[in-house]
Amino acid sequence: MVKRFFFFTALAAIATLAHAATMEDEVRAVFDKYIAIQNAHDLKSMRGLLADSPDLLWISRGKPIWGREAALKSLEERYRGTWRIEVDRKELRIISVSRRVAQVYAPTQLTVGDPGVDPSKTRLYINLVMVKKPEGWQIVSILPILVPPQ
Repeated sequence: MVKRFFFFTALAAIATLAHAATMEDEVRAVFDKYIAIQNAHDLKSMRGLLADSPDLLWISRGKPIWGREAALKSLEERYRGTWRIEVDRKELRIISVSRRVAQVYAPTQLTVGDPGVDPSKTRLYINLVMVKKPEGWQIVSILPILVPPQ
């Protein structure tokens, strides 16, 4: 009886670890896609990654942008100039909040500039919250934190 208990306990622990690794891999793949889409300035593909909700939140330039359509409109304006994100992959972290919710922490360098203007580089900690929906993982919030110059 005791052996059977330990066997099933070990089996449950292995299944939990396998699920966590799978979840982390799925979220990391969606985040990688998010960065590639951002750098390609691909609004059509970005639409599929952002949750279709008025509660989607993106803090940009210190102001909240609510909803997928407003976020896409803002990105469309920014994509006219320089907009490139480089992620420090060795510091990237995926945090499992629940089976269907994950947070991504990504130290990044954002290179931005209006058309015809020399771009500037800014260090940010990007924090994304993703939710697993029937159609896959989607972004529900984007909260960048400016890293002060050191």
